[in-house]
Amino acid sequence: MKKWKVVVTDWEYADLRFEEKVLLAHEGVELVPAQCRTEDDVIEVCRDADALINQYAPISRKVIEALRNCKVITRYGVGVNTIDLDAATEKGICVANVPDYCMDEVADHALALLLSWTRKVTLANRHVKNGNWDFKVTQPIYRLRGRTIGLVGFGKIPQALAEKVKPLGLQVLAYDPFFPKEVAEQKGVQLVELDELCSQSDYISVHAPLMEATRGMIGENQFSLMKKDAIIINTSRGPVINESALVKALQSGLIGGAALDVLEEEPMVKDHPLLSMDNVILTPHVAWYSEEAAEEMRSKAAAGIIDVLVFGEYPKYLVNQRVKEQVELKACQPEQRYQNF
Repeated sequence: MKKWKVVVTDWEYADLRFEEKVLLAHEGVELVPAQCRTEDDVIEVCRDADALINQYAPISRKVIEALRNCKVITRYGVGVNTIDLDAATEKGICVANVPDYCMDEVADHALALLLSWTRKVTLANRHVKNGNWDFKVTQPIYRLRGRTIGLVGFGKIPQALAEKVKPLGLQVLAYDPFFPKEVAEQKGVQLVELDELCSQSDYISVHAPLMEATRGMIGENQFSLMKKDAIIINTSRGPVINESALVKALQSGLIGGAALDVLEEEPMVKDHPLLSMDNVILTPHVAWYSEEAAEEMRSKAAAGIIDVLVFGEYPKYLVNQRVKEQVELKACQPEQRYQNF
């Protein structure tokens, strides 16, 4: 019987029980846990692996070229920026992610940041705990109803957020050059160009994936267009916002504030200027998290491995579609395998 070696290159969980439940249910699958940090670490452990599950360890071209047997790499979560997609595609390796495990969690967190900032909840809490019982420290607070939120990107998460904010009386704009205008209109959302979104929105929530085209897409030019009391929220990836431009805009009063779950460098340095600003709310890249979302993400990442190795199918969440030119597998039929998560 064929033996399949599946390596988890790195993880930050207490155990791998969800991955084990999915993978070890199939005879012949061997799960090899590792905690790789460098390219050389990955190469040493994964050189003869049939599949990888990846979190943060670099799966670069150098690593991929050293892989002898690898057929599929799955990544915890949505982003695949740790993996050289071109190199994987050229070598006929399927790359998969888990794009749908935390849609409500991230949308809820963006909404929580919006409400916390606009109602000055964290600011008021800090003052009360310091012995200052005075609502005037929160001034000014503005009514949400009738104001406008702009969504940068209009995938599944911002679509979920749009549905959550409409009952609050917010008008919704979105910028997404790949989304059909007529479909957005059916959802009650107006698609506009990025500059118009920046100039018209009272609140801007960033949901763009990180790629070269989006790196730093919210920078000095965009901040210069925003309203003086505009709030920017980011629950996508830190580098989508030019952080030095954001700091400058906040320090100069060009915009009103920020609520950020992600930063260019994580964890942030102890003397980061954002830490000393009362008009900034920070959370530690937690928007994706709930107990249910964590189980779903880890289980689906493992299931993508089974799709390829055991069933000979393309993974359900195949990212590099061009790999189909290099390797021929069956179409994925995941219903039974994915019904429990």
